[in-house]
Amino acid sequence: MKAVGLYRYLPIDDPESFLDLEIDMPSPTGRDLLVEVKAISVNPVDTKRRAPKDLVEKTPRVLGWDVAGVVKSLGPQASLFKPGDAVYYAGSIIRPGGNSEFHLVDERIVGRKPASLGFAEAAALPLTTITAWEGMFERMGISRTGAHAGKTLLIIAGAGGVGSIAIQLAKKLAGLHVIATASRPESKIWVSALGADHVIDHAKELAPQLEALGTKEVDYIFCLNNTDRWFPAFAPIIKPLGRMCTIVSAQKPVDLTPLMGKSASLSWEFMFTRSTYQTPDMIEQHKLLDQTAAMIEAGVLKTTLTTHLGKINAANVKQAHRLLEGGHTLGKIVLEGF
Repeated sequence: MKAVGLYRYLPIDDPESFLDLEIDMPSPTGRDLLVEVKAISVNPVDTKRRAPKDLVEKTPRVLGWDVAGVVKSLGPQASLFKPGDAVYYAGSIIRPGGNSEFHLVDERIVGRKPASLGFAEAAALPLTTITAWEGMFERMGISRTGAHAGKTLLIIAGAGGVGSIAIQLAKKLAGLHVIATASRPESKIWVSALGADHVIDHAKELAPQLEALGTKEVDYIFCLNNTDRWFPAFAPIIKPLGRMCTIVSAQKPVDLTPLMGKSASLSWEFMFTRSTYQTPDMIEQHKLLDQTAAMIEAGVLKTTLTTHLGKINAANVKQAHRLLEGGHTLGKIVLEGF
């Protein structure tokens, strides 16, 4: 089967950073689904896994953790889907990725594709939706049913993939007052269109901009960019008993002492934790993707696809990585078909 993969971890402009390959077709076992891949999305995690390093793979490494496709066959213990079902999912970081014609995935982290979306539109959603959902509703404990309606959420980097769905979930499900950061005119327009109540500039200091809005402190902070840069600014602007979550690993120690006086808490969100450690609640990702599909079909949420780069091949995957490494993308980048 066709795939896009690598043997060496190289700068994206190197001719061998990604290669068009022919690899063996996998067979499902256990609770696996064999999915015919129709569309994929590319995420920052892809660029981090491909980042240059002194390692050479003996067999090709296939990346890619956002897929929409059709179930072709099942492992003997799979029961949630049947052949022919259209699905979408983000896969597992410890297994081969989905940049291939066929892909194996545990059914417990797979949702039914929203019927109202095409495969490309659906592929834009899984990884970022799971990250936003878990970060807000599970890590920070925000109510999905409006119990915390009216409280204020600050989203750092609102125009990216996670921010684009987090704004929608925070407004449509939780009923929060959302302040998102963005710096370029087009990104400010984008986050406002998604439902952000206010937009502030993350190229400037946060506290004075919040004060100008009459919001000296916020109830929640969702950090989607550069924890090292932003964390020092959080203690002064988080409310007493406030909650924060970041999805970006820190490159140096994080001093939590400034949070003590306010009894504020910090959580990490990594959407691959459940699949990596096979946690007992792994099926919660199946459930939340199904709930998301229902909300999309009802018109409550919308896809975050902004850039369609064409077919799934090495050249187009390289271009997606270039765009992500440039740091100025809106929403999600998608490729479709082989």
